[in-house]
Amino acid sequence: MEEITPDSVAVDDDRSREILGLAWGGAAHFAELLAQEGELRGLIGPRELPKLWSRHVLNSAAVAQFLPEEGSLADVGSGAGLPGVVLALMRPELDVHLVEPMQRRVDWLLEVVDELDLDNVSVHQVRAEELHGRLTVDAVTARAVAALDKLSPMCLPLVGAGGRLLAQKGQRAAEEVEKASKVLRKLGVVDVTIHEVDMLGDGDVTRVVEARKK
Repeated sequence: MEEITPDSVAVDDDRSREILGLAWGGAAHFAELLAQEGELRGLIGPRELPKLWSRHVLNSAAVAQFLPEEGSLADVGSGAGLPGVVLALMRPELDVHLVEPMQRRVDWLLEVVDELDLDNVSVHQVRAEELHGRLTVDAVTARAVAALDKLSPMCLPLVGAGGRLLAQKGQRAAEEVEKASKVLRKLGVVDVTIHEVDMLGDGDVTRVVEARKK
C-alpha cells in the first residue's frame, strides 16, 4: 500500500477542482495541516489519514450548496474545522463563526485561521448554548456533533427568521428527523428536507438535513 504523506493528501483532479472551485488551494493546505498535526493533537483518528480528503474535506463541501448567498454562518462543534474551515474557504463572502468549547481545538482553529488568512472567520471558545441571545446567524452547520433531537436545541436558537440548520447525518437521518419532529416544531421549524448528496458520483451519499425556521 502506498504510504500516505501530508504532501499526497489533497487530490488534484477535475472533480475536486469542480467541487471546491477557487478554494481548492486553501483546502489542500488545510488537508496537509490536518495530516501533519491532526492525530498528534487528537483532532482525527489514526485511521482517518487515507480518507482525509474524500471523507472529511470534500465531504464538508456537501453543505455549501445549501448556504445562503450572503450573510452569516455558525459552525457548531467545529472541532478540527470540519465543515467550518472548508466552508469559509469556499464562501469568503459569508461571516463565519466557528463555535468550539475545547481549548486545544480552539488553539488549533486559531492557528488554521491565521495560516490560511481567513479574514471572514471568528472563533468562539464557548458552548453553543452560551451564544443564545448573543449571536444570530442565517445558517448553522454541524457535523458529527449530536443526534438531531439534542442538536436542535443547541443550534436553532442561533438561527434568525427564515434561516436554517444544516446538519450532516448518516443513514439514519430520516429516523433522527422523525424522533426530533416535536422539538423542531417547538423551536420554530416549518420545513425539513433531507438532501442526498453524492459528492464524487460513486454512490457514497452524504445526507444533509435542512431545517428551516419561519
